[in-house]
Amino acid sequence: MNDRAQHDSPAPAAEDDAVDAIRAQWNAVRPDLDVSPMGVFGRIYRISKAVGDAVEKAYNKHGISRGEFDVIATLRRSGEPYTLSPRQLSATLMLTTGGMTGRLDKLERAGLLERRPDPHDRRGLQVTLTQAGFDLVETTVVAGLEVQYEALAGFSPEETAQLTGLLRRLLADAG
Repeated sequence: MNDRAQHDSPAPAAEDDAVDAIRAQWNAVRPDLDVSPMGVFGRIYRISKAVGDAVEKAYNKHGISRGEFDVIATLRRSGEPYTLSPRQLSATLMLTTGGMTGRLDKLERAGLLERRPDPHDRRGLQVTLTQAGFDLVETTVVAGLEVQYEALAGFSPEETAQLTGLLRRLLADAG
């Protein structure tokens, strides 16, 4: 067994969870491995999935998916005149142009955005949030935040700030 595995092996907690069970199984069959990172990343994945699913349900109550929310929210937070090119949207949302076109088509049919020729580029388009899209994103952003606040309800503001800082550092180091 390596030194890290011996040092990082958790003592049984009063409230073991599914991630602890997975780590214990790995420790039993591969005691030579330090599986402590699974404690962090397994929980990050499970939290992201659970909260993401709850946010998706909150958006669905307003008639849109999370992906559709992402598009109209990106336009909203871009500031007035709430206009971006499809390429800018694709880059921000890390979508292919084909994936973006499908979302834009659906949102345009719903009256939440409109596409117009770019006055500065005859070959380009601009995507603009409509008033209906603006109103919807104003409501749905609050609904999504309520889910996130509820998920963090067990933490003090100081703990939330500390967690934010640690995750920021982890993200910076990972990428």
